[in-house]
Amino acid sequence: MAEATEHYVQAPAMTTPTPLAFGVRRGEPVLVGPAAPTPRDTKRLSDIDDQETLRGHVPFVFVYRGGRGEVVRAAEAGDRDPAAAIRRGLGEALVPYYPLAGRLREVEGRKLVVDCTGEGVTFVEADADVRLAELEAASSGGLRPPFPCMDQLLFEVDGSGGVLNCPLLIIQVTRLLCGGFVLALRLNHTICDAIGIVQFMSATAELARGLPAPTVTPAWSRELLEARSPPRPSFPHREFDAVPANVSVPRGSGAMPAGDMITRTFTFRPADVTAIKRGLPPSLRDMATTFETLTAALWRARTAALLVPADEEVRVVSIVGFRGVPELALPAGYYGNACVPVAALTTAGALLAGSLGDAVELVRETKAAVTAEYVRSTVDLLVLRGRPCVALHNLFLVSDNRHAGFHRVDFGWGEPVYGGPAAALFGPSFLVHVGNGGGADGEGKGKVGVLIVLPRPAMDRFASEVETLLKS
Repeated sequence: MAEATEHYVQAPAMTTPTPLAFGVRRGEPVLVGPAAPTPRDTKRLSDIDDQETLRGHVPFVFVYRGGRGEVVRAAEAGDRDPAAAIRRGLGEALVPYYPLAGRLREVEGRKLVVDCTGEGVTFVEADADVRLAELEAASSGGLRPPFPCMDQLLFEVDGSGGVLNCPLLIIQVTRLLCGGFVLALRLNHTICDAIGIVQFMSATAELARGLPAPTVTPAWSRELLEARSPPRPSFPHREFDAVPANVSVPRGSGAMPAGDMITRTFTFRPADVTAIKRGLPPSLRDMATTFETLTAALWRARTAALLVPADEEVRVVSIVGFRGVPELALPAGYYGNACVPVAALTTAGALLAGSLGDAVELVRETKAAVTAEYVRSTVDLLVLRGRPCVALHNLFLVSDNRHAGFHRVDFGWGEPVYGGPAAALFGPSFLVHVGNGGGADGEGKGKVGVLIVLPRPAMDRFASEVETLLKS
């Protein structure tokens, strides 16, 4: 039995966190490889994949209520167990997605390639002494990050945390006392973006349910996002500005230790978004999307909460997908990274003295900037400058994960109660689908959750800013 430790869940908006402790019993980590022979070749990642910003692991979580397990292969008794069904589906999915079973290494110019060794991904099976209803009660307003005992639901397996020569994926399936279960995973971000990992997990789910093959055929095609020869950036790309050496993080609130950072998910109902849009000029109210409205409003609230000096530059960065840009010719089933960061900059003083409409216009400009030429320019700049990281100075970066499909992945026990990112960092934030109905089906349906990480004093000020925003 793993030691049960007490964790506090920070609930959305202004609700009070509830303590919850539970124990988790884990089996030994194993490597799950492809269920059939696969090619032993070497594949180059794209020049979007191997930028510094993506060289790390990102956690995601799927929470299932259980009790409705009717997998197609019911004759296989083990498939009544979610861990057994998912492990089998995982091995079968790794046949068409065989690069995920390999290992990364660097070649010339820090270029990342994947050696398709077939070694497999890490899989952990576990049982927790807790019911889903207790997890929901501890979340005080709906199941969403941060989750209690996340370090127990996604165990830190020795030797799995590196970017090179490590498994590209770790998955832990934890059964709950009520028959529900939690699937938590940690992904090497260089190999997939959110849509890519959902595509792979959906393939795993389809095979776990007994389908003979995934409905989407995977496509590698990373060569389509290689730099031009010679590289010729055609945009300024302020999102990759060099950060001054004397900048401390976070600005405006002192150098706060990591332990003082707290995560909250703020939940916005359709009525809340409508209320915020009332602060926009009539010409923008119907045009501005939920993403643009919330990103602009929360950028202003966050800047005020961090007490950023008025003359300092602040930046909002939108993560913009380009799968639908026809000139790039990405095939259906492409599961690599297909997003670029785009920055808008102003000073803290101008942002806060200006209107919400001004901020929305800046966010709208970031999304409109992404053309085929902008993507090619980004790729060229990344290679010319040694694959730099996104500039962190006074950064608010927002990625909309509502449309990736996390909340639709069904292993045979129904759709998840929650599916999406499990955590965020100081600077980057996520929009996630929460609650029933909507989110990925269109603006205005369902609730939107926004993951925010701030130092504790700034978080208190940020919550007050959000409360004022909704009241006004």
